[in-house]
Amino acid sequence: MSNKRYPPMVIMGVSGSGKSTVGALLGQRLGIGFIDGDDLHPVENKEKMRAGIPLDDDDRWPWLQAIGRTLASQQQVGNGVIVACSALKRRYRDLLREHAPEVLFLHLEGSVDTLTARMATRNHEFMPARLLASQLEALEPLESDEAHVILDVRQPAAELAKQAVAALNARTAKAITTPAGE
Repeated sequence: MSNKRYPPMVIMGVSGSGKSTVGALLGQRLGIGFIDGDDLHPVENKEKMRAGIPLDDDDRWPWLQAIGRTLASQQQVGNGVIVACSALKRRYRDLLREHAPEVLFLHLEGSVDTLTARMATRNHEFMPARLLASQLEALEPLESDEAHVILDVRQPAAELAKQAVAALNARTAKAITTPAGE
């Protein structure tokens, strides 16, 4: 594990954006843990998605709470962590921030055409391509008061991980050189 302290991170975006691939690569580059948020879904959620039924907020809340607790527990013991989570809506991200106020969102963003093409080339355990439209409809852009970095999914995964590291280093350098109160 890395000696450098990183904020807890959520690699976010709709299905097919590359969250798991980029998150794992970024974790390797930084020497910190990566957790696929899909692994934290209750079985009922996975079954619902497998059947092509979009999750509602009642389905998501326990999952988001589990992700928030994971972010907080890893931060509490001083471990850096990256969790892949769609985090599509502001209220979901707010809930994650309640657990881990320093969380940094790394948003993998792409056009409908790019995402549709990517979804067509993969076979996800429980997230069929037909749910992409509902995710795009639900997606609320990050706002200026949410710590975040936007990454363009047209780039290869290794390049996205490299860009994320550069953005993290720039944020760290800015935090060190910016006087308190600015």
